[in-house]
Amino acid sequence: MDRNTVIGLTLIGALLVVFTFMSQPSEKELKDKQKEQKELAEQEKKDADSIAKAKKDKTVHVAKKDKDGNPVKDTTVVAKTPSIVIEKGEIVRLESKNLIVDLSTKGGIVSAVQLKEYESYVNFAKNDGKITPLYLFKDGDQTNQLIFNVGEKKYATGNKEFEIVSKTKNKVVFKHDVADGSIIYTYNLKGGYDLGYTIEMKDLNGKVLANSVMLDWQMEMLRSERLLSEQRKVSTICYESADGKLDWNSEVAESYKTAETDMKWVAYKQSYFSSILDADNGFKVKGTKFTSTNYKVGDKEYFTHIRKYRSRLNLGMQSVKDGKASFSWYFGPNDYHTLAAYDKDYDDILNLGWGVFRWINLYAVQPVFTFFLNLGVNAGLAILLLTIILKLVLMPVQWKMFVSSAKMKILKPQVDEINAKYPNKEDAMKKQMDMMALYRASGASPLAGCVPMLFQMPILLAVFRFFPATFDLRQRGFLWAEDLSSFDSIWDFGTYIPLYGNHVSLFTLLMAVTTLAYTHLNSSNMTQQQQPGMPNMKIIMYMFPIMMIFFFNNYSSGLSYYYFISTLMTIILMFVIKRFFVDEEKLKAKMAAAQVNSAKKGANAAPKKKSSFMQRLEDAQKAQLEQAKNRKKK
Repeated sequence: MDRNTVIGLTLIGALLVVFTFMSQPSEKELKDKQKEQKELAEQEKKDADSIAKAKKDKTVHVAKKDKDGNPVKDTTVVAKTPSIVIEKGEIVRLESKNLIVDLSTKGGIVSAVQLKEYESYVNFAKNDGKITPLYLFKDGDQTNQLIFNVGEKKYATGNKEFEIVSKTKNKVVFKHDVADGSIIYTYNLKGGYDLGYTIEMKDLNGKVLANSVMLDWQMEMLRSERLLSEQRKVSTICYESADGKLDWNSEVAESYKTAETDMKWVAYKQSYFSSILDADNGFKVKGTKFTSTNYKVGDKEYFTHIRKYRSRLNLGMQSVKDGKASFSWYFGPNDYHTLAAYDKDYDDILNLGWGVFRWINLYAVQPVFTFFLNLGVNAGLAILLLTIILKLVLMPVQWKMFVSSAKMKILKPQVDEINAKYPNKEDAMKKQMDMMALYRASGASPLAGCVPMLFQMPILLAVFRFFPATFDLRQRGFLWAEDLSSFDSIWDFGTYIPLYGNHVSLFTLLMAVTTLAYTHLNSSNMTQQQQPGMPNMKIIMYMFPIMMIFFFNNYSSGLSYYYFISTLMTIILMFVIKRFFVDEEKLKAKMAAAQVNSAKKGANAAPKKKSSFMQRLEDAQKAQLEQAKNRKKK
């Protein structure tokens, strides 16, 4: 590694240090963060205690009975203070194979949705042998109300009473009278994860302006995964425009956006589940806007809910005399195959990376991984088999990198001699030219090992997005990891350590150890800088695996596991190639012979044709050398 490279890396490191220092929180922010983490740790401990108690006590609940043996009605009331204040009305329930949907006559809204096939992490960790349906939201967490003007007054349906016109097993019709007309809501379960939703406004012509009818959709999704802080990082509002472009609010910060074009659908997304509202005729751009806000420490919903979602959607009714708008509501998992089956670009909400990284995940990683899962293979073994296949595909690249590394190792003594020959700064150009001559004569190149690495980087970055986002890892265990979509804790020590957490992830430690071993095996080829004051790059390289321990501790254990076995296989491949395929002594003799032949040809031999890049590089070096000589003369 030459001096300029070291200087570049040092400057990058310095910029990172400066950025980190400048972005440090204030003392007040630091105290608030510490308070927040303390409360989170306490809440997680309570959850863990609850789970442990449930595991210990798996007795069947026996209903209370009076002295005559008759059941006593349970009058326990669970206190909850919803942020969406709507008085309770009569609850009407629709149920299908996948969904339980509760509808309220107060506002005619969807008041609660349960997914029958899935459960929250807290219920999953109890391991009680039964599935407790997962609530996306409960009564008080969601409202879908109409807002419009009747004359000069604004009218909102959220707190208005609706009457039940008709009810069947899969369909409910609500009606609300207003201004000599009426509003009719129709809900019907379509099967799967879909709920049909129709709005009709009758006999309101002249009293309500059609283009002023807005659907105000608010939701506060419940926490469903192990680590709430990680779940909040990937939760936001996504929406697709009429021309097929996907946009979204910030996944971290509070965000407010106004629509720039008509919209097809809007999705309230969290890590593994979403609510998608798809309008048959779309939403019009005028007045349509999206807001996502975060909870603050001290809010009653801080430990139970993820974020606050709100959309104001223009229904674009042409007339309110017989105005009508129809929708399809998806309440379900962020499973790629489920979403892609709709053929409406719902799968775009999955954060699988952008550009080439997304293509790699969709057309390479996802199909192979799904193939193994469909065979009934355990998720952990499927990751192992996927890694083996990727390594076999990249075998030629790995071969090329190892041969290049072996050549550089052989040339290291001669490179050290050149460095010792030109210790002065003003001789940098001469040193570079001698280095280029050495590489050219021996048939080696320092770039030969870097270029193959560029082919591997897209895959490394693609899987960084794939494993935390894939639904197939959720609540699937492997070895000591009970849920590969979350961290694998072998020790919960309760106390929060800044930048690390309150637990120890074993897969993360194994990943760091193998990365450290791989770094050590490659560090022998690194040329040490002789100039005083220059950083020791070996130390910098060894710092990276240590940083990974902090960075990956809260991440998906499936991702850490993949990087662990991927690096381990790389080390094994290096030993196999070295032991059975590449004889370093023969390679050394071949390179020495090449240098001898190059020296014999001398100046009288026909010059070897150079690539245009190499020719430009040498010309630039010669020009810089001449400029340095001219400056000395002056």
